[in-house]
Amino acid sequence: MKFVKCLTGLALAGALAVPALAQEPTFFRIGTGGAGGTYFPIGGTIANGISAPPGSRACDEGGQCGVPGLIAIAQSTTASVFNNAAVQNGELEAGLAAADVTRSMYLGEGKFEGKPHPKLRIVANLFPEDLHLVLPAGSTINDLGDLEGKRVGIAQAGSGTQVAVLQMLDAWGVNRDNMDEAELNNSQSAERLADGQLDAYFYAAGWPVAAMVQLSSTKGMNLHSFSDEDLAKINEIIPAYIPSAIPGGVYEGIDGETKTPAVSAMLVVSSDLSDELVYGLTKAMWNENTRKLLDNGHAKGKQITADTALAGVEALGVPLHPGAEKFYKEAGLLQ
Repeated sequence: MKFVKCLTGLALAGALAVPALAQEPTFFRIGTGGAGGTYFPIGGTIANGISAPPGSRACDEGGQCGVPGLIAIAQSTTASVFNNAAVQNGELEAGLAAADVTRSMYLGEGKFEGKPHPKLRIVANLFPEDLHLVLPAGSTINDLGDLEGKRVGIAQAGSGTQVAVLQMLDAWGVNRDNMDEAELNNSQSAERLADGQLDAYFYAAGWPVAAMVQLSSTKGMNLHSFSDEDLAKINEIIPAYIPSAIPGGVYEGIDGETKTPAVSAMLVVSSDLSDELVYGLTKAMWNENTRKLLDNGHAKGKQITADTALAGVEALGVPLHPGAEKFYKEAGLLQ
């Protein structure tokens, strides 16, 4: 009897040990932006595409087609500056960030003079972020100089939008001393504009922006369309911001094309991540399963393609992660 009990105990111990031998999950945090913008939904789609939690069905059996054992999570943050700093400091594994801010932080230039972030590495160029200069319905300005003395939303501290907008405004003689600035996220800015507490606000994001879709369909709004001369001036000040346009009909009541500057959004990781992990997540980003998720999610997802993943990356001066580089070479996208 004691022998039987002993065998039973051993069998039970063996059964309990099985889960311990199962694959350990790897958690992967992706910094995005505010819930009312574009980074958050896009980051969520990427997180879904690269995940394949332990115990999930295999890709060829209709399961998730990400990195085996990886659980990726999109975290809402204040966007570019915060995300890059958190990746550098090991507080996030990855982040979405504007190209101009990523370059400045990597090199320690401009606002980040003397504070380089040498661990930043690129995985992919994602999509263009168009600068939205939002005005109350029926309101117009001639140029950025007209914002002097106005109540202006300049985006959150820690966002790439704020860094770029302050540079642009300064070129027209507008700064914190002669305007009433508000550091707010996109949703807060839209609410303040609707309530008459703001005269204008800036937000760089891939259209359509959820908070603006709601604003345009309720209180109404207008977008400032920049002149070709002003777009050229902005491009000279901030080369990463290139002339772009938001098509008419994206937002209710705005039927004409809006000329505006745009900057590329990048997926950034740390050089501390292993080549194997980054190779796997890059490969997962561009498989057919993730393609479907991108095409059926936020409208900007359709613009995120493997063919444009390296657009502008070499000129940016921030290195590709070796794991991503390995994938692009195997895929014939990089020599």
